[in-house]
Formats: sequence, structure tokens, C-alpha cells
Amino acid sequence: MKMQKLLFSTGAYISLYGTVLVLLWIGAFKFTPTEAKAIVPLVSNSPLMSWLYLVGNPQQVSNFIGIFEIITALFFAAYPINYQLGRVGALLSTLIFLATLSFMFTTPNSFQKIDGFWVPDAFILKDLAFLGLSLMFLGIPSTQLESGKNGLIS
Repeated sequence: MKMQKLLFSTGAYISLYGTVLVLLWIGAFKFTPTEAKAIVPLVSNSPLMSWLYLVGNPQQVSNFIGIFEIITALFFAAYPINYQLGRVGALLSTLIFLATLSFMFTTPNSFQKIDGFWVPDAFILKDLAFLGLSLMFLGIPSTQLESGKNGLIS
């Protein structure tokens, strides 16, 4: 039983802080001209986000998204220490990963046929796992954290 709890706790921390690292890294990269240019086809074809280019140029939009991702990472990183801030991070990361996954369906040529298989853009597809993790953390009740039953605190 102790080994199971240790494995769960270790996995939870690696998943949580792995997601935080990805959000920080990708958020910081949004401040580069390369990333600002790279996300134009994704954002401009998105019914949820294309309006951003009405209020800012590609670099400004990319900077705004980067700030949102970094703030989300900081909130999410607080999860084991401050449940309320952590839940805000889990909610925001859920929104981020839902938005990025939607790009697969709104961006032309997101799927390519390779050797008879329709293959999505793997850079976006990986967000499916991050979405699941965000929802998992969003769904942990505060009573479970307070009692240490989920292995994150105890």
C-alpha cells in the first residue's frame, strides 16, 4: 500500500510540474518572433481566437497568449500549497488545452494522410494528455486534499 501511494504521489507531482514546465516554456517562447509567426495560421483560423488579430498584431497576440500561459502555469504550480489557486490554474489550463486541440479541426491541413493513415499534427495532439491531467486536477475535491487521501499532500 505504501508503494502504491508513493507511486501515485510521484506520478501526480511529475504530471503536475511537467505540465507547469511545458506551459512556462511554451509561454516564454511566445515572446519570440518565430513563435509569433508560427501560431498565425492556428489562431487566425480559430473561431474562438481569430478576433485577437483585430486588436493586436501577431507579436502582440503571441505575447498576450504567452502571458496567459505563464500565469496559468504559476497558478497550477501552487496546487499542492494553495488549493484555490491551483484550481484556477487547472481551469485555465483546461481552457488552453481545449483551445489548442480545437486547432486540429479549424486549421487547414492539420491532418495529413501518410501510408493510408490520417495523422494529426503531433505537436497539438499531445495536448489531449495535458487536457486529461488538467481535468483530473480540477476534479479533485478539496476534502480529499485536506485529508491527504490523494497522495499530493501526505
